[in-house]
Amino acid sequence: MTNLDDLVNWFEDKNKVMIALSGGVDSALVAYAAFQKLGKYAIAVTADYKTLSKEELKTAQDVCSEIGIQQLFLDYDELENEDFTKNDSNRCFHCRMELGNHLIELAKEYNVQIIVDGTNIDDLGDYRPGLEALKQNGIRSPLVETGFSKSKIRDTAKSIGLSVFDKPSNSCLASRIPWGQRVTAEKLTRIEFGETIVKQLTKLKQVRVRDLNGTAKIEVDKEMICIFDKSILDQISEKLKLIGFSTVEIDPEGYKPGKINVIAD
Repeated sequence: MTNLDDLVNWFEDKNKVMIALSGGVDSALVAYAAFQKLGKYAIAVTADYKTLSKEELKTAQDVCSEIGIQQLFLDYDELENEDFTKNDSNRCFHCRMELGNHLIELAKEYNVQIIVDGTNIDDLGDYRPGLEALKQNGIRSPLVETGFSKSKIRDTAKSIGLSVFDKPSNSCLASRIPWGQRVTAEKLTRIEFGETIVKQLTKLKQVRVRDLNGTAKIEVDKEMICIFDKSILDQISEKLKLIGFSTVEIDPEGYKPGKINVIAD
């Protein structure tokens, strides 16, 4: 039975470790385990690469405060990377290669030999070119190596009191733009504002606003679609059009990760 001890003991013979920490529960649990074993020799690193929402960055800071772990920030702009902004099916690969390069440079600066992330065994079944990039950069995944699934991660995080134990999975804002449509700062801004607006008006936690050539396609859990009555939909449409969307629609199929991973014209 996989348990927290397995994860904590994974760090047993590691002198100093850097954890790539986003605002999610997976990397939070890894950071917690590393800190339990290594204390000040565990360092969390959060990348502000301009395609992560402010909400995620704030959560990452809160998690590090909860754990008590030192946090460093990487600050760079993915929108300066043409391989990323052209947004083909390898976008995530280019994103993670760039992140890996920055992490490796920072690790050298802090004399760290091992960099880890929050990939878990459930991630291995999806199409995730970013995982290949991490592997090429020598970044290790303790949750995979100790057999943690997403549900096990959430249960463990809850048992130790991490506030993000039930936080919905998230991904970078660029994932809301179909492959083949260029990633721009303008699109990312309206997507981030759009999701904030929908969350505020519906009180839902899991929201995606896909940007399909200017159309805002809103995805929420299928059983929650019923709350979009005419009044709420009118309010959302009005506000989303003010921030640059041309039309607004609700996806009747509901939220599904990676739904728009197709080449769009």
